Amino acid sequence: MTEPSDTPEKEATEDGGGSLLSHLVELRTRLLKGVLAVLVIFLALFPFANDIYTFLAGPLMVHLPEGTSMIAIEVAAPFLIPFKLVLMLAIVIAVPFLLYQAWAFIAPGLYRHEKRLAMPLLISSTLLFYLGMAFAYYVVFPLIFAFFTSSAPAGVSVMTDISRYLDFVILLFLAFGIAFEVPIATILLVAMGITTPKQLAAKRPYVIVGVFVVGMILTPPDIISQTLLALPMWLLFEIGIILARMLVRQREKEKSEGGGDETHRPLSGSELDEELDRAEAEERRNTQRQDT
Repeated sequence: MTEPSDTPEKEATEDGGGSLLSHLVELRTRLLKGVLAVLVIFLALFPFANDIYTFLAGPLMVHLPEGTSMIAIEVAAPFLIPFKLVLMLAIVIAVPFLLYQAWAFIAPGLYRHEKRLAMPLLISSTLLFYLGMAFAYYVVFPLIFAFFTSSAPAGVSVMTDISRYLDFVILLFLAFGIAFEVPIATILLVAMGITTPKQLAAKRPYVIVGVFVVGMILTPPDIISQTLLALPMWLLFEIGIILARMLVRQREKEKSEGGGDETHRPLSGSELDEELDRAEAEERRNTQRQDT
């Protein structure tokens, strides 16, 4: 015979297990949707794999000497390298959908002010990453490959292996895509209270030197390509400071609107959100107590 005192604890345990199981089921569903999206895009692009690789190799091919071409050292490389390229391209194209699935999974656990900040950052970071890749392909690649092919010693034929070329351009795509996330990093640092726009502006001389050092590392040793990378990074840093200042002013405005007579004054929008956040936090604590 079961004692009555054991029944609430057993029910609470079952509720907690059910809640955890529901989250795991939702996570599995989101992951499967993401994998399915990548697979669908991959299958749609795979028939054009060779054409896509030819397009990717375009900035190098136009600078190769006449009578030379790219080569495939490994036996399976003519099939595996376009396959690898299309798979990575499918993942890159599916990034917005993958981020949406991640957002849909974690959004219920975020506060309202966190949701207002997170969604614009996700969208802008994705667009900036794409912009960095496009900048690398249309601006940086022609300069780099023109320099490399023209600097070959006499009697040396430039014949690049297709697998090494793919690894090289993927590295540059990632480098420029991440470099273009400078405004997002700036805003996040200010939003988390780690620094302020004034402190970031005071570090401007060091940032200028740093972006030119990065440009020197990622590009050939010529002033043109170094400048073409350093100037956009510097410009994006300045844009990040401007946006961070706007964020700080908005927060100060919300705080100033919350002052004054507290007796008969109706709640402002920000105060209402804060009260709702407190209520949500209290509800979560109560739920956790019941689960335990």
